[in-house]
Amino acid sequence: MIEQLREAVCGLHAELVRYNLVAWTAGNVSGRVPGEDLFVIKPSGVSYDDLTPASMVVCDLEGNVVDGAHAPSSDTAAHAYVYRHMPEVGGVVHTHSTYASAWAARGESIPCVLTAMADEFGGEIPIGPFALIGGDDIGKGIVKVLSGHRSPAVLMQNHGVFTIGASAKAAVKAAVMCEDVARTVHVSRQLGEPLPIRQDDVDRLYDRYQNVYGQRSSR
Repeated sequence: MIEQLREAVCGLHAELVRYNLVAWTAGNVSGRVPGEDLFVIKPSGVSYDDLTPASMVVCDLEGNVVDGAHAPSSDTAAHAYVYRHMPEVGGVVHTHSTYASAWAARGESIPCVLTAMADEFGGEIPIGPFALIGGDDIGKGIVKVLSGHRSPAVLMQNHGVFTIGASAKAAVKAAVMCEDVARTVHVSRQLGEPLPIRQDDVDRLYDRYQNVYGQRSSR
């Protein structure tokens, strides 16, 4: 199971590059090992072109390295904190994607003015507190903001995007969609004031997307 997850997490980093969510070695994906108090995460400072399943690092839920030849991501403590306090989370992603990070730099939530936002995020994409990298303060901010919130994404002030999901792939999808709507809402505000969506319509859109949309057997 760990080797399969190493392969999956490694492959998902290519999606961050594919969707232009990262630059140089910034950003990371992690995935919880099912049934174990372990997760797999990207090594620190290694080029995306050089990532391999073997270079992924296995950590316990305190952020200690259990297996791997590399030092883990500098965001490991944040990921570990999320896994410890949100047992439903199976994957965590961090990016500095341009438009979403621009909202984070302003310390501003992205308002729910698109049906795609209602579908995926169930409302606004919230802003989280400023926190320094390296310890678990970022993780504390993520958990505080996203616990009980529909959104799988949070914009950490002056930093960037963190997303969660039932799997690492779901968290990557949330990061992709977060950047997509951040860009569109930004452009909309250059043209004028975006029109809000009524809360009852947001609720209906979210319910339809989460419970009806797509091929149910594959979700």
